[in-house]
Amino acid sequence: MRPMLLLALVMLAAPGVGHTAPLTADEAVKIALQKNSSVINAEASVLSARSGLWSAYSGVVPSVSGDYSIQNTKLDPNGDLQAIQFGSSTLFYRTRSFEQTNKSPSLSASWSVLDLSNWSQLSSARQSMRGARLSKQATRNDIALEARRRFYGVVRAIRLAEVASSSLKLARDDERRVKALYEVGSVSKSDLLKARVRTSQSQLDSLLSNHGIISARISLATLLTVPESDMADVDTTLSGSTRTFEMATVLSEAGAARPDLKASELNVRAAQAGLNAARFQRLPSVRLSGSLDYSTRTRTQSQRDFYTDSTGTTLLGVGRQDTETKSDPSRSAALFLSIPIFDGFQTDSRIASARANLLHARATRDALVRSLEGEVRLTLLGYQEATEREDLARQTLASAAENLNLVQQKYNVGSATILDLIDSQVQLQRAQSDLVSALADIRVAEAAVDRVRGKAE
Repeated sequence: MRPMLLLALVMLAAPGVGHTAPLTADEAVKIALQKNSSVINAEASVLSARSGLWSAYSGVVPSVSGDYSIQNTKLDPNGDLQAIQFGSSTLFYRTRSFEQTNKSPSLSASWSVLDLSNWSQLSSARQSMRGARLSKQATRNDIALEARRRFYGVVRAIRLAEVASSSLKLARDDERRVKALYEVGSVSKSDLLKARVRTSQSQLDSLLSNHGIISARISLATLLTVPESDMADVDTTLSGSTRTFEMATVLSEAGAARPDLKASELNVRAAQAGLNAARFQRLPSVRLSGSLDYSTRTRTQSQRDFYTDSTGTTLLGVGRQDTETKSDPSRSAALFLSIPIFDGFQTDSRIASARANLLHARATRDALVRSLEGEVRLTLLGYQEATEREDLARQTLASAAENLNLVQQKYNVGSATILDLIDSQVQLQRAQSDLVSALADIRVAEAAVDRVRGKAE
């Protein structure tokens, strides 16, 4: 009995297996920023910009390369006798082996000393790199806002489904009461039909609200790039205090902190530097190059058998050779001046393309700057509207609850009909739904204000 008792105590103390904590809005944003394809593409754009930056650096910094070659040559003698003349004497020999090894180290360097086009290209690449990072941050802010919008869309759908389910239960109870009163002759058949219509409408509303939950969950799961079946239940808590925003303050913060505005300005600078780089290709350039060839070592090893006659029968002796030669090192340097004369209109093509990029970058920046004030104003109006809707919804809910209480008292004493009671119940359900929607809209509007200020994460 004691082991079983200990096992029971351990099972009670251990956390439930398979229990998953509800998904919160902050956790949804975190998952979206890790897995969403738009964020991944923005990160890829940063890597691409970094590649362009390193490529631009290669045009202004020296390039150094070292070579070390080893060449080994071996002969495979076929054993034939060969003759060699020493004055009036002739010797005959047969080569047994021959091997030669050459080792040649060298060092070369090149540097574009003066090329304004390359320096302008480097400036453009630096601006593009900074712009890509800010564009990535702007993308993350947009995804964070969209994640909160879809998350609270799920919360709204769940809370409205709860209200619809409660309304359906109440409608069915009312229909049973009206039916009982109809059977005893207290209400007309028209009242019974109205109660049935309300029940049918409540059933339809409940069905649609349940479908809305599935649709909202799928939409959120798509943004989070996870299967809807694997996504945990969301935290349906709708709480938090309202905040006060000043138009001038928010507009100033947006102008100073919005990453998309900063990125657009950097893109204009990068495009201007790119145009300068294209124009500077018409100017002369100076390049310095040099090389250092170290001593080349050549080692020769061979072995020959010498004979007194051409028959190769009388061995005179064996000759072995093992020599090593070393060449003198050499240095060279050259200065090149390149003057472009005519390149088949390639420079004109690059200038036209760079000018088009500059026009596009300026148009994009100007559009963002022009729309900034209107975007801030609309976002703050949306937040103000959401907070006012919440206040109105709370007042309406309190009035509807008080009205239901009064009608219920009248109905109990017989001064109100069952239809009056049903209408007051419907008004209360609608007020509850409006409050749920207003609370969800406040959270979304607050996230929108943070995004327009450049502080979405």
